[in-house]
Amino acid sequence: MSASTAVKAAVKESLLGSEEHSGLSASHRAFFLNNAKKDDHTGELYMGPDEFIEAIAPPNEDYHKIGRDQYGLLFRVADRKGTGRVTIGDWAAFENLLLKPDAEYEIAFRLFDIDRTGNVKYEDFKRLYERNKGPDSIPFDWDCEWAKLYIGTKSKRHTLSYPEFSQMLRGLQGERIRQAFQIFDEDGDGYIEPEEFARIILDTTKHKLSNHLLENLTSLCNISTSSRISYANVRAFQNMIAEMDLVELIIRQACKKSSDGKITRTEFLNEAAKVTRFSSFTPMEADILFHFASLDEPSGRLSLSDFAKVLDASWRGRGTAEESRQRRALGAAQTPTQSFILQAAESAYNFVLGSAAGAFGAFMVYPIDLVKTRMQNQRGADPGQRLYKNSVDCFRKVIANEGVRGLYSGVLPQLVGVAPEKAIKLTVNDLVRNFFTDPKTHHIPWGYEVLAGGSAGACQVVFTNPLEIVKIRLQVQGEVAKATEGAQKRSAMWIVKNLGLAGLYKGASACLLRDVPFSAIYFPTYSHLKKDVFGESPTKKLGVVQLLTAGAIAGMPAAYLTTPCDVIKTRLQVEARKGDTSYTGLRHAATTIMKEEGFRAFFKGGPARILRSSPQFGFTLAAYEVLQSSLPFPGKAKKEHVHTGVAEVLSSLREKDVTSPHARSRNALKVILDLDENFGRIKLPDQQAWKALPKFLGGGKS
Repeated sequence: MSASTAVKAAVKESLLGSEEHSGLSASHRAFFLNNAKKDDHTGELYMGPDEFIEAIAPPNEDYHKIGRDQYGLLFRVADRKGTGRVTIGDWAAFENLLLKPDAEYEIAFRLFDIDRTGNVKYEDFKRLYERNKGPDSIPFDWDCEWAKLYIGTKSKRHTLSYPEFSQMLRGLQGERIRQAFQIFDEDGDGYIEPEEFARIILDTTKHKLSNHLLENLTSLCNISTSSRISYANVRAFQNMIAEMDLVELIIRQACKKSSDGKITRTEFLNEAAKVTRFSSFTPMEADILFHFASLDEPSGRLSLSDFAKVLDASWRGRGTAEESRQRRALGAAQTPTQSFILQAAESAYNFVLGSAAGAFGAFMVYPIDLVKTRMQNQRGADPGQRLYKNSVDCFRKVIANEGVRGLYSGVLPQLVGVAPEKAIKLTVNDLVRNFFTDPKTHHIPWGYEVLAGGSAGACQVVFTNPLEIVKIRLQVQGEVAKATEGAQKRSAMWIVKNLGLAGLYKGASACLLRDVPFSAIYFPTYSHLKKDVFGESPTKKLGVVQLLTAGAIAGMPAAYLTTPCDVIKTRLQVEARKGDTSYTGLRHAATTIMKEEGFRAFFKGGPARILRSSPQFGFTLAAYEVLQSSLPFPGKAKKEHVHTGVAEVLSSLREKDVTSPHARSRNALKVILDLDENFGRIKLPDQQAWKALPKFLGGGKS
């Protein structure tokens, strides 16, 4: 329809009004107007066969294994009056038909209901079938015993109502396959050649299968010791294809429960027995499924990406196997130096991401860290000597005396220092974990998890100790200024110069004593919370809230249990004020605190430490994993994310799209093409030729 015609129609409608079919939505009406043409005599808009195909099967759609010209079959269904044209009223009725829950079968029924009586005659059905089947199609005997059960014998033929026709159509493909097998089984021994099996499937089921299946049909003979294919093999293959949605549900459920996201044949059958009321899949059907899914990965343990080649009819051989071989070849071609450089570059990249995540986490909880430091630095057993009663009192007094900015005293050096500190911790933990993780099962023993965390904690002290001592002295300056009149505030650079290199590592032993057990507790706990509590697996990716929660919970025991070490470290690193106890070393500090203040002093600032460390590491780890996911290392293969969980599984079994006329039409054609793969490929006659056809074929000639 030209632009000028569309404008004229719009003006006419606005001036004179129009009557629109109540069931036609604006979007579906636009489909019609964009493709309709105008009758030169009456001015009526209509679509002929070519315009109808353009509307129902847009050129930019993916038609999978169905030819675009085959959508012309549906023109006779839409052309209710048999005039060779579809009016806006016909289009509205057709769109309404597509919205019905059983649209696929009703469209097929209307196609064969030549006289539009609400019944299908055997003669019409057979004639239309013979007219549309391909020239090389495998013959089908319509006088077989199976057909007689539905339509009666020759002397007692009866018409088929819609429910009867639908039921016959459902079983027709199985009967076609049975008859085809008998034709090829010339010697009657119950076996056919692999090429003959491929011919049967290509003739009957091609439109429902992926390219991977179609290209490897002849390999079915390899599931047994025989080089030929039995009728049992053929039926098992057909049953597996017919139950593909259920197969997908079972596979997803089983993969969800697997620790590595992969399953074996036994696990599939066990899950099938749990999911279905009765045992729906035979051992041979499971063998066939795993045979085709494992052609590129013959390991016995398969993931959803392996099964996708079988389950998804739109899978077009995207070169997964070839790409995998190319990656392996590329890896083999790399020299040790190139491999080392690549690993170093990826580690450096992760270091940068860890720095950003660490700075983010530290900034979010810095006020809590300041309160924790000031609480831990309070000395003396007498309550009268203490400046703060508790963490809340400390928080309140800092704001009252120093303002909100006082809560961020020393935040800049903290951010500068915490970036490499957290980065090296995250990077070392990843490196050690990856080294001890089994590449096939993705399992790492618990002892190595602790070792990875402890190693990360030990390495971070290189950055942690100088950072901590500068940060702590900046954090207590506010209370020093209040207690000592005229006390001058020092900058971070002044503190660094004053301490010197040796001074920056004062209390390093206490820092090691705190950070090694902290990381050894934290990282394994975090990992197991993600996996065991939140259900993370290769087939389930956690959200930011779940990552935050896991990180925060893991930080609680790690932070509180290492508080005594943190108290000792703080006392050693803070510059003692006049009258305060001075400590000469780790052991001296521990014994002095115990003697003067009691055991409870070792847990001073414990709650504040939990409030700081727990959310800080939650923010840091969540930010790190989000950054790794959203900004992967350039050139690194993306991890596949496959949806799991019962709700996700059910929704992932692709729901029918009722918003596009093309989608439901495609589903209807899949039912019709069960009759013959070439159904509808013959070019439909134009308007004049259509009228010249006999009425029983939908034409206008009596």
